[in-house]
This record gives sequence, structure tokens and C-alpha cells, in this order.
Amino acid sequence: MNSLLAFFRLLYARRQLIIAMAARELRAQYVASSLGLLWTLIHPIVMITVFWFVFSVGFKTQPLHDVPFVVWLTAGLAPWYIFSDIVSGSTNIILAHAHLVKKTIFASQILPVVKILSSLVTHGIFLSVLLVLLLFQQMPFSLYYLQALYYLLCLLMLSLGIAWALAALNVFVRDVAQLVAVTLQIGFWVTPIFWDISMMSSKIQRLLKLNPVYYIVQGYRESFITFQPFWSHPLHTAYFWSITAAALACGAYIFRKLKPQFPDVL
Repeated sequence: MNSLLAFFRLLYARRQLIIAMAARELRAQYVASSLGLLWTLIHPIVMITVFWFVFSVGFKTQPLHDVPFVVWLTAGLAPWYIFSDIVSGSTNIILAHAHLVKKTIFASQILPVVKILSSLVTHGIFLSVLLVLLLFQQMPFSLYYLQALYYLLCLLMLSLGIAWALAALNVFVRDVAQLVAVTLQIGFWVTPIFWDISMMSSKIQRLLKLNPVYYIVQGYRESFITFQPFWSHPLHTAYFWSITAAALACGAYIFRKLKPQFPDVL
């Protein structure tokens, strides 16, 4: 716990460096592109449009619980998109910044936070698209929209713990990045983003709800669509934070133990 508090104090002390590095990483993604940061808007719009066309037009998916499918889909895609972006991007972030990590004065534990901060820009655009869809579909406005900030915090804490562990392990075992890519592909389809979990048997539902990302995806839909408070399912909330606390503790421990060896391996 003390090491985690020390880390957050470090984040505050290095906040200007983190913001500068996040901005540079975001620009680097589109450095040779004439449209530049506009691609952060184009990507989610194209993704949502393609999935909407395939499932609504191709498979003729009907509205779920009287909610237009494109809205229901976007509310689920938004948290998954940033989660997968953080996890996949953080896995190689130590290798990508090897020139900095080799410097003993550089606090390499901030690198996953840099990735998180840069990913928040795209997430903000994704949420803007969702809000436009809600307005276009004439769905009711609610202060429950603000509850999405709580679920965003849940997502960031879970992602940070995972990112620490994967970033450190990938320095020593380069197959970790490939394993993460495969795992995210499986997780994308196992998590009920395109389909309603209620279509499964109660036994399968219990298994699927063990996935902590389900809690976040469902929470976004409860915030933007069904307007249910997060305290309405206390057991699931307690389970999620138990998993997240374990992920943070394990991720911090793995990173702290392996960090002294980074310069030798890199």
C-alpha cells in the first residue's frame, strides 16, 4: 500500500512530464498523416459504422430492450476500445522507450500512465460519438451519464495493474506481446459487447460475469442507457474491486522487482 501511495505521489510530481510524453505519443501515431489527429475521430466512426452495417443490415439484428442496436453496441465498444488500447499499447512500451529506461534517473513506472493518458483522448471522442447517437435516436438525457466517470476510473485502475505486469514481463519474454494480442481477441468475443448476456443459461452467465471487463461494459450501458446506479449490485462491485486491487498489487510488485534488470536486458 505504501509503495502504491508513493507511486501516486510520483505521478503528481512528474505530471508535466507525463502530459508532455502523452501528447508526443499521440502525435507520433499520425506524424506522417495529412489528417493528423482527425484519425482519432475517423477510427471509431468507421468501426461503429462497419459493425452496425454487418449486424443491423446484414444480420438484421433487432433493437435490444427497445434500445437501438447501434446505441447499445457503441456503449459496449467504448470501454472495450480503450481497455484493449491501453493493454496492448503498454505491453511494448518499455521496449519502445528503451533509450529512456536505460537512464537510472528515469521513473519507468510512469510509462503505462503515459499510454493511459494518450488513450483517454480517443476515448473522449468515442464517448462524443455515443452522445451524438443518443441525441440522434432521441433517447432520454440523464444525470446518470456522469456515472460513467466512476466506471472509467474502474477501467483505468484495472488497466494500470495489468499494464504494469505486462510491460515488465514483455522485456524478458517477448512472446508476451503475442499472447496479449490473442487474449484480447478472445476477450473481445467472450465479453458481451455484440450480444446480450441474458441469452445464455444462468450457469454460463455466472462464468461470464467473472470477467472484470464485463462489470465495466455493463456499467457503461447502465450509465447511458438503462440508468441504473452502480450500488444496485454490491456483490459484483465488491468482486470487481477485489480483482482490481489484486491486479494493482501484483502489477506493482512485478514491475518493482523486474525494473532494476531492465537496463541489462535492453
